[in-house]
Amino acid sequence: MPATAAFCMLDQGSDRSGPKNGLRMHATSLVACHSLTTTAVNTLAIDIGGTGLKATVLDPAGALLCDRVRIDTPVGSPPDAIVALLVELVRDLPPYDRISVGFPGMVRHGVVRTAPNLGHAGWHGYALADALQQELGRPVRLANDADVQGYAVIRGKGIEMVITLGTGFGTALYDDGRLCPHLEISQQPFRRGETYDERLGNAARKRVGNEKWQKRVLRAIDNLRALVHFDHLYIGGGNAKKLTGELPEDVSVVDNLAGLAGGAGLWRDQAN
Repeated sequence: MPATAAFCMLDQGSDRSGPKNGLRMHATSLVACHSLTTTAVNTLAIDIGGTGLKATVLDPAGALLCDRVRIDTPVGSPPDAIVALLVELVRDLPPYDRISVGFPGMVRHGVVRTAPNLGHAGWHGYALADALQQELGRPVRLANDADVQGYAVIRGKGIEMVITLGTGFGTALYDDGRLCPHLEISQQPFRRGETYDERLGNAARKRVGNEKWQKRVLRAIDNLRALVHFDHLYIGGGNAKKLTGELPEDVSVVDNLAGLAGGAGLWRDQAN
């Protein structure tokens, strides 16, 4: 939304009250004010998950300008059908100037490479950023959903890592606030011939129960600490709230809304 600010020109003139302590003082006088128009650039943030499709609009700082909207993800649907649902989902949201999308898989240059929890082969090679830009008429930036979430929670100092516990398992890594290349750690071997995704995803949690699942999460955190030597690790995603008991000092749980709120940071980081 356009906003008006005052830009004032100042004039330095001689003080008519005379010299003080041998020095002549100068008074500042206002000679003109002009109105300047500034523009707040708002971001439509979309979070594509294996369970839900969510969206909201953010101000430049990443604050939500409206309540989020959500529908269930129709797992197994082709990409074009998901895009059509997203267009309908955001139809009544406030105006926005650009779009950020968090996606549950590997993406490169706006194109989906993997989508392990969406259940349709058509995602491989799908140009999701272009498809949404064509439908919504705004520029789109697409990133892994854990990468996006991190922008809302990291402090910007040292090596920081984000993991997400939801339908699957996601990771993101940052070095002094800058996003590192995404690694699909979720698809790497974890234990007993199964991947991180298979051992830590929601299906596994339901199968083995929260207590055993939490032990797996703590073991995964130890593995990741040995791998990247993070200074701090943040746990997000819909199942983060199911963790109970004390966590290590260098680990903290964050609000799942970060998956949307980080959308503004995706534009800030890639602009630098």
